Amino acid sequence: MSVSNHPGGDAAARTDLDATDVAAWQTAAAEEAADGLARTIQGTAPAVDGRPTDPPLDPAAAEAARRAASKEAADTVLQAFGGVRGMIDMTLPGLVFIVTYNVTHQVSAAAWAALGLSALFVVARLARRETIQHAFSGVFGVALGAWIAMKSGKAEDFYLPGLLWNVGYCIALAASALARWPMIGVMLGPITGEMFTWRKENPGRLAAYTKATWAWVVIMGLKPVILFPLYLTHNVNLLGWLKVALGIPPLLLAMYVTWQILLKAPPPIKAPVDDEEEPAK
Repeated sequence: MSVSNHPGGDAAARTDLDATDVAAWQTAAAEEAADGLARTIQGTAPAVDGRPTDPPLDPAAAEAARRAASKEAADTVLQAFGGVRGMIDMTLPGLVFIVTYNVTHQVSAAAWAALGLSALFVVARLARRETIQHAFSGVFGVALGAWIAMKSGKAEDFYLPGLLWNVGYCIALAASALARWPMIGVMLGPITGEMFTWRKENPGRLAAYTKATWAWVVIMGLKPVILFPLYLTHNVNLLGWLKVALGIPPLLLAMYVTWQILLKAPPPIKAPVDDEEEPAK
């Protein structure tokens, strides 16, 4: 009867052999699983137990997912500009001004009426615990226009701050597009969760934001081109009514064009979120 030279005799030798076999089997199984996964992705995986493996991702399904992600991001356009309420807050004070001026023929009465309505919008938003960003900006613009109009005694001066704002806004839009920091991307990035990944990691989205920003330059630039000649000719009534008429429609058109552009753009790449620090014990 032979005795193993392995310390511990035959039992220890068999234990070492079993451990070696198990390790080799685990390594082979891991390699086979990895190879099978790669072949599944490539669409070349063989059948298992007579049943085909899961097929690779359908290109049509991938395209549908991409479009859904792009649409979700495009739908943030209206939210970024305050929604319907924001457009109303910015438009109605001008309408109240021109109506009150036509009734009273007094610049101060028309200015106070417009300013009062803007303040009412802010109070209503505060009562509902809504953001006052757009309502507050409306109050500031109306207050500045009212102050200038009452100081000069000229009703058309009520619209001067808004006209200058439109010119400055268009210049800022154009400058941002030329600097490859398109303002539409800067505004929408935080809302979509991509922040500024579109600048370096998503060139297709940078191109879309740049195109949308130039669209805003063209559309919003029409307002001062039309309204400034009326201001210079002191045609208060036509200036006032056209200012109201050119308030919401160009804004809606610019948002629609932006929405269409972003629908065809690559979906946003979400910015990494830093892990929250553990609370101090």
